[in-house]
Amino acid sequence: MVELASRVETLKLSSFQQRVLSVPDIFDLFLGGGRAGGKSFALALLALRHSELYGSAARILYVRLTFPGAQDFVSLTRELFGRVYGSAASFNASTHVWTLPNGAYFEIGMLADPSDFPRYQGRSNSLLLIDEAGQWPDPALLDLLRSNLRSPEGIPVRVVLAANPGGPGHQWIAQRYVFKTAPWDPFLEEKSGREFVSCPSTYLDNEFIDGDDYRSQIEAATATDPELGRAWLDGDWTVARGAFFAGVLEESRNCVDPWPTPTEAPEWWGLKAPTWDFYLSYDHGSSAPAICLVIARSPGGHGPDGRFYPRGSFVVVDEMATNEPGSMTKGMGYVVPRLAEEIRTLADKWGLKPEGVADDAIFARHGSSAGSIADEFSRCGVYFVPAQKGDRRHGWERMRRFLADAGKPDVPGLYIARSCAYLWGTLPYLGRDPRRPDDVDSRSADHAADALRYACIYERPRTLIQEIL
Repeated sequence: MVELASRVETLKLSSFQQRVLSVPDIFDLFLGGGRAGGKSFALALLALRHSELYGSAARILYVRLTFPGAQDFVSLTRELFGRVYGSAASFNASTHVWTLPNGAYFEIGMLADPSDFPRYQGRSNSLLLIDEAGQWPDPALLDLLRSNLRSPEGIPVRVVLAANPGGPGHQWIAQRYVFKTAPWDPFLEEKSGREFVSCPSTYLDNEFIDGDDYRSQIEAATATDPELGRAWLDGDWTVARGAFFAGVLEESRNCVDPWPTPTEAPEWWGLKAPTWDFYLSYDHGSSAPAICLVIARSPGGHGPDGRFYPRGSFVVVDEMATNEPGSMTKGMGYVVPRLAEEIRTLADKWGLKPEGVADDAIFARHGSSAGSIADEFSRCGVYFVPAQKGDRRHGWERMRRFLADAGKPDVPGLYIARSCAYLWGTLPYLGRDPRRPDDVDSRSADHAADALRYACIYERPRTLIQEIL
């Protein structure tokens, strides 16, 4: 034991890692902030300390989205445990399990989708380590892992997550762990009912790297996305807000007050509304949310909110979103008749016909006799035409231009009512596709963004009164 203690004493820890280790075990931890802040090594140190404190009762699980992503962590633990335990610690490369000389059990695994969960179901874990948590666009699978947290009396269970800003899971992580209280101060995380401590770090907290060189590398890698670069370097979760739409989406320009309905402003709706073009824009989903937007296209005039909208401007007046409460990516599983009922209710609210534009995919026919999803909607009294969307990137660029022009007096812009909670809760957080920087990362909650894209590219047939105007 004396020899082991001396080996541990020789480890070089950053001030950030020392501070993380000083947080009492009764608190769960969120290790957030910029890249290269020493978070992964802190996870390994927490596993080492947990195993030493609780010996054979320590049951540790480390997960990442994919196992190839965990290979760096395996190498890190080989180095750490090799220095501390020497050959007394063994790693089984086929089962990805460390067996430590004190009897502690430490598994390194992956959790890419629900099919991976059964391999962990029913097990008992005293410490759960989740690395690069921002790679999960939805926290549902990670929440399920909490069901495995159980240990003998006197041994605390604990969850530790590590993440950088800017990934597909940026939004749920920021909402749960970042914007709660000051760093290093405990707070109650509502979903789990646990007390958490947020522990931020950046590359400046890691004295074991060449900071100037690392900064240069990140700046070069994110030259076309400086907001993401600042997020990775500074660990600022507000900087990453709107990564794909950075520079064109601003609440002060694009957000408008909720419009009054026809029953609330009958004079405007009776006299002015006929000169506007109203239609629905729909993105289909069942396991994922279905989104339907109410779109108003301006003839060049004032809306019922008293604001002037240049000719051709788009205003998202209202929305229907079938997301499961507490999740932006999981749908309610509604079938078409139920979805049609929700869409008709939305249209009735605004005195509109339930018709508009939708994703081309719902018009696909499967088999000679089977109809399409669009046909099923038609039988339920909801009528869509295909968006003919073409290249996604063209649609995103068109959206970006309208967003950037909002607020200008003589060109059309894109405006979104403040009451569109799902749209505002997802659009600003969409990241870039790491392989195609001019496309949205489709792993994110892009359902409302897709519906809005269809609205912006739809060539709506003009009515007689619009032609006269």
